[in-house]
Amino acid sequence: MIARYSDTEIIQMLGERFRKYRIALGLTQAALSEKAGVSKMTIHKFESGSAGNVSAQTLISLLRYTGLIENFNSLIPEVPESPYSTISNRKRVRHGSKAQQ
Repeated sequence: MIARYSDTEIIQMLGERFRKYRIALGLTQAALSEKAGVSKMTIHKFESGSAGNVSAQTLISLLRYTGLIENFNSLIPEVPESPYSTISNRKRVRHGSKAQQ
């Protein structure tokens, strides 16, 4: 269960996983740095777990240039449409009481 880990531990795990993907893709830190516009030192700190924090923009850039951005929907899935949303578009019809008729 990932929720039991601290934010820093989760960032460290992400960095470790990312490093494995980068290597599997045959990308060096220098090549990825150039493609993604992120410094090599930032990539090194992220992958080694020494970056206490990684900006969302940096993470998105790294994910984009390694092809992992397609996993975005797994991170924050679309909210399913509520069955009530179609009901709220209907006009309400008021029926008079029998006393009024």
